[in-house]
Amino acid sequence: MTHRVLISGSVAYDTIMVFDGHFKDQILPDRVHMLNVSFLTPRLKREFGGCAANIAYNLKGIGGTPVVLAAVGRDASDYLARLESLGIDTAHVRPLQEHYTAQAFITTDLSDNQITAFHPGAMAAAHAVSAHSAMPAAFAIVAPNGKEAMLAHARQFRDAGVPFVFDPGQGLPMFDGAELRSLVESATAVAVNDYEAGMLSERTGWSEAQIASRVRALVVTLGADGSQVWVDGRCTRIPACAVQATVDPTGCGDAFRGGLLYGLSHGWDWVRSARLGSVMGAIKMEHQGAQNHPLDRATVAQRHAQAYGDLPW
Repeated sequence: MTHRVLISGSVAYDTIMVFDGHFKDQILPDRVHMLNVSFLTPRLKREFGGCAANIAYNLKGIGGTPVVLAAVGRDASDYLARLESLGIDTAHVRPLQEHYTAQAFITTDLSDNQITAFHPGAMAAAHAVSAHSAMPAAFAIVAPNGKEAMLAHARQFRDAGVPFVFDPGQGLPMFDGAELRSLVESATAVAVNDYEAGMLSERTGWSEAQIASRVRALVVTLGADGSQVWVDGRCTRIPACAVQATVDPTGCGDAFRGGLLYGLSHGWDWVRSARLGSVMGAIKMEHQGAQNHPLDRATVAQRHAQAYGDLPW
């Protein structure tokens, strides 16, 4: 029996710069129509990111079998080498020499305000990667990616009979109501945070309960308030796993999905899988960046036992 999980989503670099001041002191309210400002950012770091890579990092870290479906640019040799060194299957990550890899440029001030520019690069051509060529799989996920890739991979998973989670994330605004209704109805499950759940309801015209009735499960993460899982018309609330230190929320949702997909690919039920996801999100919260937290099954099992009881692995 295969436990392979196909992960359609972005592989991206995050370049984070810190401005040792406050944006409000540099931007004149009566001049915003002709804005021309420059911020000295003496602190800079470059992190590995992107939803597909983040999910794969977490899934692999607890013994899962992730397969990444993505496109990267001519500047991604170090990223691919990193993924391969972790044992993550990159055979279906397509390098495109005419593009740069997707990347976010984030400038943060001392009040934690952020100005972000995102360049999609190769991600916009990720539909060139075929999900059919990556079969077989126990489960899959359609995470934020190029719009055409999200539509194509959802269709390919459905046609191949592979159960998949639709995780629109920050890609949700790209779709209109009809497209979202079609994606929901073709998916096995939907995973969103509480803000995205509201936007999804608004755009589809369906309440959370109505969305849940169209899939096997609706998973809604609620940050520090935990998560809720809708199955068979019943909503189960899962309390958050205790966090030892709140350091950085970046990538917590992807860590949650890594745990969720481990459970689903091993035949666990939705609630049990979401509990593992909660543990993974808590561990990620305690470290800076999306892929810098150490993972081992013994620690994850111990944290799970403290929060929810023994793990079934």
